[in-house]
Amino acid sequence: MIQWFTDPWVHEFMQNAFLAAGLVGFICGVTGTFVTLKGLAFMGDALAHAIFPGVVISYIAGGSLLIGAVLAAVVVSMLIGLVSGHTRLSNDTAIGVLFVGAFALGIAMISTQQTYTRDLTSILVGSILGVSRQDLILTAAIGFLVVAVIMVSRRELTAIAFDRVFAEAAGIRVGFYDQLFLVLLSLTIVISLQTVGNILVLAMLVTPAATARLLTVRLAPMMGLAAGIGAASGIAGLYASYHIALSSGAAIVLVATGVFGFVFLFGPHSGIVTTAVRRRLHYPFPERDHFPDPV
Repeated sequence: MIQWFTDPWVHEFMQNAFLAAGLVGFICGVTGTFVTLKGLAFMGDALAHAIFPGVVISYIAGGSLLIGAVLAAVVVSMLIGLVSGHTRLSNDTAIGVLFVGAFALGIAMISTQQTYTRDLTSILVGSILGVSRQDLILTAAIGFLVVAVIMVSRRELTAIAFDRVFAEAAGIRVGFYDQLFLVLLSLTIVISLQTVGNILVLAMLVTPAATARLLTVRLAPMMGLAAGIGAASGIAGLYASYHIALSSGAAIVLVATGVFGFVFLFGPHSGIVTTAVRRRLHYPFPERDHFPDPV
């Protein structure tokens, strides 16, 4: 049994993969808390697709994926603001049009490469086993920056998430913090690409945070739980991937989804089964047993 846990750590590439999975799960959990509270799941999905052209350009040119992705995210976010300013188009419509168009542009560009099928697969579903020490250092540095900025600005982000009108009345620069969080979200997505890929990154942003939301309503414990669930899902999913020969990104997301399903059913406060059992124990008899029908 002990060998089941220790065998993967014999290989250096697995050591790097475990550290990367834990780091990315932790960072996604913290960032995802505000994605969930602000109702930005669709925006997270849009950004994950919208940064694809920037990632592809950087990949083809041999440059930094981070710089290309962030530049693409900034450009697309500005375009979303421009298009959604039209009186006949909503913000959701602008996001839907632009993120699909950007994603298609990325696919078109990478299809011009001779090895585009292999390259496209590694970008879309991740290649965590190829994580190097340099990648780990970069991931840790960016992750520290993202978490630090979120912790410093958590009060403003929380106020905006719950009541934008109140936040504006309180003198909070709502537009600035919206753009700041957009950049932080972009950075989180970028460092997650190699772990779970472009397609599955949204699950790591939303699922651990949604699970934590079912367990507590307080912000600090929610962030801690989301980070812990994300990191644990990353490590457990990688173990499953190693022993069962599954896609690592898919295994990580499936573990996170399984944890969410368990909490959804058996959570101590809001689980469906737990609530039904508690109600049954509190009212053990049907109402008609207490009040018999008159003869």
